[in-house]
Amino acid sequence: MLKLNTIKAQPGATHKRKRLGRGSGSGHGPTAGKGDKGQLARSGGSVRPGFEGGQMPLYRRIPKRGFKSINRRSNAVLNLADLEKLPASFKEVSLETLSAARAIKGRYDRLTILATGEITKALTIKAHRVSTSAQEKIKKAGGSVELLPIPGEAKQSKAAQK
Repeated sequence: MLKLNTIKAQPGATHKRKRLGRGSGSGHGPTAGKGDKGQLARSGGSVRPGFEGGQMPLYRRIPKRGFKSINRRSNAVLNLADLEKLPASFKEVSLETLSAARAIKGRYDRLTILATGEITKALTIKAHRVSTSAQEKIKKAGGSVELLPIPGEAKQSKAAQK
């Protein structure tokens, strides 16, 4: 029977701590396994990550390309064929309803609807961008389109007026 007072580590699971600088008889005596001289023998003696002994380090040899804008926006792009695959219980299509139904994965700032495919359901679509041909197909199917203001665009237009 296993009891708390009988639990022991498996043989070889634990190791004795290496006691450095405790006399020459220990095998890790005066220099504590660091050798005799040099930077690595000193206290605090180490080089920064990526240092290659004065050779031009890899992170400086390789060319740098591109950047990621801190103001980037991510668009969830859906086609009419994707909207047609949604369950029949779907009446309204927006970023919130799509992410709640796991139709889109990830975080998006804007919703864009494109016209690839056909649609037969009458859906209410709340999106930031809808192509003109997609709008026509949605209205033909009996649905409606509501264009939402694009976040951040109002601030830019004020700056452009000044």
